[in-house]
Amino acid sequence: MTTHAYDKFLLPGVMNNLGFAVDFAVNGCAVPADSFYDFFIASKVAKEMEAGSPVFICGSSGTELALAVFDRVGFKSDAAEKEFIRFDRTPEYWAGWILAYYQWSSGISFSKIRDYIPFHDIINMYYPLHEAPKEKFSDVMNELILRKNQERGTNLHRLRKVAGLTQKELAELSGVNLRTLQQYEIGLKDINHASGSSINALALALHCNFYDVMELDLKK
Repeated sequence: MTTHAYDKFLLPGVMNNLGFAVDFAVNGCAVPADSFYDFFIASKVAKEMEAGSPVFICGSSGTELALAVFDRVGFKSDAAEKEFIRFDRTPEYWAGWILAYYQWSSGISFSKIRDYIPFHDIINMYYPLHEAPKEKFSDVMNELILRKNQERGTNLHRLRKVAGLTQKELAELSGVNLRTLQQYEIGLKDINHASGSSINALALALHCNFYDVMELDLKK
């Protein structure tokens, strides 16, 4: 099960602030979306948000969040000094908003998400996903990441397919949380760091050896 760095009741505020931060940076300061996301990670603001830092969870507005990112990476913009007011919700706002949800719900770092899916691709998901449930976005992201990993694949994915089981069926047979199992299968969580009981339960459900489920490099 995913351990969350901050309580669920704080999540809507975090989503709103990251949405406004992206909108302010892109539409208020003319910073390319991918560049702002790179700044967000390089500034360590992303990591502090993931860790539940009160400054960035409940102590800053969206504009203040963006300005903190700019300050930490040494970015200067005349537009950043001007007041930015917007009443509509842009695709850039939605991308920051939904990304905050996905990071919180999945436990995957902002940096690792970027390694798989460029931020501009998330903005391009605005149509039609902005009207879909948040969980639908999570499913789409997981599927995209799985496709990225398909060339190498994971042992868990291969063994499940051989066994003819769906992810839900394997989760029920093994007792491993479905979302966690999905993350192991697409490589977003390292199954080698799973508890011995979880790995053993998966191996029993798949009728294979304990070590077959793990990702071991025998050449080392």
